[in-house]
Amino acid sequence: MAALQHFGYFFSRGFGPQAWGRSDWDWGHDWTKPELYQQSVRTLEHAGMDLVIAEDAVSLGDPATLDLRIRQAYGGPKHDPLLLAPWLFAATSHIGIAPTVNAGITPPYLAARQFATLAHLSGDRLGINVVTDTGSARHVGLAPIPHDQAYDRAEEWLTLVRRLWHSWGSGYVGDASDWTFADGDALDAFHHEGAHFTVDGPLNALPLDTDPVVVSPGGSGRGLGFAGTHSDVQLALAPLSASAVREYRSRVTDAAASAGRSPSDLRVLFVLKPVIVSSSAEADRLVEASAHPTDADLRAAAVAWSSDSETDLLSLDLDAPIPAGTFGDHVSAGTVRGLVGDTPDAPLRELLTRKARLGRVSERDGFVGTAEEFADFIEELGSDADNDGIIFSGDLHPAQVHRMFGDLVPALRRRGLLRREYGAGGIRANLFDF
Repeated sequence: MAALQHFGYFFSRGFGPQAWGRSDWDWGHDWTKPELYQQSVRTLEHAGMDLVIAEDAVSLGDPATLDLRIRQAYGGPKHDPLLLAPWLFAATSHIGIAPTVNAGITPPYLAARQFATLAHLSGDRLGINVVTDTGSARHVGLAPIPHDQAYDRAEEWLTLVRRLWHSWGSGYVGDASDWTFADGDALDAFHHEGAHFTVDGPLNALPLDTDPVVVSPGGSGRGLGFAGTHSDVQLALAPLSASAVREYRSRVTDAAASAGRSPSDLRVLFVLKPVIVSSSAEADRLVEASAHPTDADLRAAAVAWSSDSETDLLSLDLDAPIPAGTFGDHVSAGTVRGLVGDTPDAPLRELLTRKARLGRVSERDGFVGTAEEFADFIEELGSDADNDGIIFSGDLHPAQVHRMFGDLVPALRRRGLLRREYGAGGIRANLFDF
């Protein structure tokens, strides 16, 4: 029997118009109301997912790319996923919920108080997906800062949030015999003046039994260092070979060891967006149809990548490499690498053509395949690369969730890869009970 792996779901449009641009929109769900998300997350809990991560971007983007980002709802609108979390907790009992939080614009004291409140209300099922986005700074009156400095700020932010969570120390007494609630002398009334934040403790929220799980993306050296030092879960784009998974995991675990942590202190979960079809013949048909992208296909790919990178690729020469300096400091290294790969000097047309083409998971050159073929792939990563697990990506919409998992969940469970029941202890237990 294969070893259990951890699984989750990343709704990559965030708290935005789920299914926009696809026929699923005609189901008639209202993306601004909670029922759509509650229905979907209940299905994901029944499917044995450990957690759901909500993407977010606070800003609609640079004025130069504003139209590109909203015309097809790639980059917005987005409502605040932290405020959606209570509705998802109310609809479920075990699954963890990890909204994205911007460490650059959310004051640490406010963040610590909100997270502590939700952790209590949810039975310790809250996680936070910490991002270091620098492009939103202008909306809150802050100056933009470079990529690596944004990680410095996020480290200071998270250190403060955790100190605030623990600022009651042994001060909570809760002795009803003499109505002694707490001992103020035991609280950590600290004063912090750092490079980015000035904060006083203690926090006025009740202390936590278990800290919320910290999730982080970011494949740059600085991002991996942050994960190794601070994160419980590191997200990475899924490669197509066990050797690439092993190599990436070793970089994360080396970063953890450098920070004095054990590799068992964190989970590396690879994000993929599968196209699951009913037969190998259907997979072949889709792949063959994508082999020669049209100009319209290339434009669609350019619009999507322009939105993701907040960089207007449509204005560039398709038959020339992307000029140096095109991507500003606000664009993550992972986003750039996702487009250019190992060929930064390739013409833009070639880069977009690669993105428009599909590949077979059975051939390890793409993510189109049957449920059994995906189960083969996931089992191989577990047995050959000791993979921790997979985060599936897509809209949080009932039609997409059922399409993705209807055949895949049984295939994974038959192989002993996917849990059939939850333990107790919230999101941290979900991720670390095996």
